[in-house]
Amino acid sequence: MAGRRKKQPKIFVLDTSVILYDHASINNFEENDVAIPISVLEELDNFKKGNDTLNFNAREFTRFLDNASDRETLHEWIPIQKGNGKGKMKVIMDEESKPDAREIFGANKADHRILNVAIKLKQEFPSRVVTLISKDINLRIKAKSLDLIAADYETGKVTHVDELYSGMELVDGVDNEIIDKIYKDGSCTLEELNADVTVVANKYFIIKNNSASALTYYNPETKLLERVHKTNAYNIKPKNAEQVFALHALLNNNIRLVTLQGVAGTGKTLLALAGAIEMRKNYQQIYLARPIVPLSNKDIGFLPGDIKSKLNPYMEPLYDNLKFIKNQFKETDKEFKRITEMLDNEKLVITPLAYIRGRSLSNIFFIVDEAQNLTPHEIKTIITRAGENTKIIFTGDIYQIDTPYLDTQSNGLSYLIDRLHNHPLVAHVKLQKGERSELANLANDLL
Repeated sequence: MAGRRKKQPKIFVLDTSVILYDHASINNFEENDVAIPISVLEELDNFKKGNDTLNFNAREFTRFLDNASDRETLHEWIPIQKGNGKGKMKVIMDEESKPDAREIFGANKADHRILNVAIKLKQEFPSRVVTLISKDINLRIKAKSLDLIAADYETGKVTHVDELYSGMELVDGVDNEIIDKIYKDGSCTLEELNADVTVVANKYFIIKNNSASALTYYNPETKLLERVHKTNAYNIKPKNAEQVFALHALLNNNIRLVTLQGVAGTGKTLLALAGAIEMRKNYQQIYLARPIVPLSNKDIGFLPGDIKSKLNPYMEPLYDNLKFIKNQFKETDKEFKRITEMLDNEKLVITPLAYIRGRSLSNIFFIVDEAQNLTPHEIKTIITRAGENTKIIFTGDIYQIDTPYLDTQSNGLSYLIDRLHNHPLVAHVKLQKGERSELANLANDLL
C-alpha cells in the first residue's frame, strides 16, 4: 500500500525575480502548489509603474492574481487555474520563523522575509518538498545555507549552451571537382557533395580540400548548396568567412530574422549597421536599438543632466560604429553626407530599446544590439511586433551578460538561437575571430 500511496505535490516559493522575468511563471509548476510571500507582492508594487518589461510583468502578475482569486480569498490555498490539473496557490502573510533569516543575516530585507516563508512552510509540511525558486543567485546561496532547497527558474533555459547552433560547418576533404562545380555553376546538390553534414535552413558551409575552398549556404527553397560571394556593405569589407556569411544573411531579402553571436571585436554591430545602410532603399527606416542596463545596476536617474545626457553613455558604442562607417569615406563624399542626412531625417534612428516598445514595426530594418541582456519574453515581444517588410537583427555575446537575473542559459539570445535556427526565414552566424585589433584579441583569449 505504501508503494501505491499518491505522491504529494511539492510546494514552490516564488521570489520576485522569477515573476519579473516571466509573469506567467506560476503556470509552469504542473500539479505542484505555489506560495507567494506577501513581501513579493510588496516588491512588485514598486515595479508597477513604467514602460519597461519589468513593469509590464509586475502589472500582469497582479492582474492574474486578481482574476484567479475572483470571489475567493488568497488567504487559503486556491486553484491556480480551475479544471486543468494545475496545483494551488496561496499568499503567505506570516513571515515569522525560527530560525529567523533576518536575525541570521542581520537585516530586515524582503529577501530574508521570503526565506522565512520557505523555512515556515518546510516546518509546517514536513512530508512535502519545499523549494525556493529564484533568479537571484545570492538568495539561492543564502537559502541553501539555511538547509533549504533552492533552484533557478528553468523554463526557457537552454541546457546545452556549449553545443549551441553555430550557423556554419566546415566540410573538409571534398573532391576538387565539386569545388570547381560550385565556382562554375554557383551551386551543387547535397548528393553531389556526398558528405556527412547536418542540413539546416540557411546554414553556411565552408567546402574545403587542402588549399581549395568554397563558401556556400543551404538554400531551403532550391534545396541546393549555393555559393556565397564575398560582398562589401557600404565599403565595409568582410575580413573572414564568418563575416562573409554574416553579410550574406544581412543582405538576403528572403531572410527576415538574423542572429549574430560573438565576443567583442568580431564585428557583429558594425556588420549589422553597414548591412542596414546598404539595404536602406528597401526599408522606410533603420532602427538601431539596445537595452539600457544601468551602470552598477543603478537607475539612470542617478546620472546628471537631461534624459539625452543620461542616455548618451549607453548609445555611444552605436555611434562609434556609425562613425567608423562614415570614416571609410571622405567628408566631401556623398556616402559620408548621406549618413548625416539619414540621421537628420530620422531615416536612421539610434535609440534605447524601451523607447520603441509597443510600436508597430512595419517596413523597418531593425537592429537590436546587446540582445543577451533581454529575456526570452522580451525577445518574443519584439519579434511579434514585426509587420510587413520588416527585418530584425539580434546581435550579442551570450557570455557577456550585464543583468543580474540572466545567464548564458536563460538569456533571450541563447533562447532565440536554440528555438528558431531551423526555419527558412531565419539565419544565424557565430562570429569567433576578432578583427578589432591584436590587442583586443589578446584580451579575449587570455584575460
